[in-house]
Amino acid sequence: MPAARKSQVSLVDTKYYHCISRCVRRAFLCGQDPLTGLSYEHRRGWVEEKLLLLARIFCIDICAYAVMSNHTHIVMYVDDTKANRLSDKAIAIRWHKLFKGNWLTHKFVEGNELTPSERIMLDDIIDKYRERLASISWFMRVLNEDIARRANKEDGCTGRFWEGRFKSQALLDEAALAACMAYVDLNPIRAKMANTPETSEFTSIKKRIEHAQHSKQPNSLLRFAGNPRQNMLKGLPFELKYYIELVELTGRCIRADKRGHICDTQAILARLQIEPENWLKLTTRFTKVFHGAVGREQAVTEFCEHLQKKRRPNLANCERLLG
Repeated sequence: MPAARKSQVSLVDTKYYHCISRCVRRAFLCGQDPLTGLSYEHRRGWVEEKLLLLARIFCIDICAYAVMSNHTHIVMYVDDTKANRLSDKAIAIRWHKLFKGNWLTHKFVEGNELTPSERIMLDDIIDKYRERLASISWFMRVLNEDIARRANKEDGCTGRFWEGRFKSQALLDEAALAACMAYVDLNPIRAKMANTPETSEFTSIKKRIEHAQHSKQPNSLLRFAGNPRQNMLKGLPFELKYYIELVELTGRCIRADKRGHICDTQAILARLQIEPENWLKLTTRFTKVFHGAVGREQAVTEFCEHLQKKRRPNLANCERLLG
């Protein structure tokens, strides 16, 4: 039986998670269906647009994403600190961008005076909204329900569009985060949907490269903040330049369909202490090798202790590939 979502998320251990949603129907989510000849390519735009819109509303940042023909990959950062810092009014306004709310929340947002009993009721509601705006489950629910409704309406049918629920993996350290992001960004290349990262449509790496060409970073994605240091601003703990180079070099190895070689001087790999051979396996078979939280032994142990898990999943593969 699938594990409860609360037993897979521990923000004390990590705020980075990898989520996967798969289409349940034979018809494709996006792309060209070889059996019917129909094209669903435009739906990839639906997913990307909705995903980036939700990132502006929820207290969740997008690190990497790839919209494929029958599934989506998202690497996200849960900013619960931001959710706790936002004012009650800001929380209510954000929630109203997603749902209608009720008479009390609208009365509050409009600045009308509340009675003591109404204030007590409102506090409970705002606490609930605050928790949901930093919830992976609510983020994926809003994203997938919207796409399912639009696809069902377009196909003139009803019923499930996605599998029972999305899958999530906790990324417990920098090595797991870097490997998973590269895995996600290179999905279209592995599937032969694109030849280079900059031509991989509906992916985060394409968006990052487009902005990097103008010496910028996209506001819609979590920024690269450089190597970890004291008083570090919020952002990915890598250099953008090195990450793009790493994805490009890894992609070359995969496209050549050979074992490949990654230069030992590659800054991010050296700092993460991952062997080149292991890196290729991590970035080509991430979800096949790992089925749960990913990180080095100490991180996995602490994560399982906080969630009161008796078993430590993936530990052998984590030790073998991440060191």
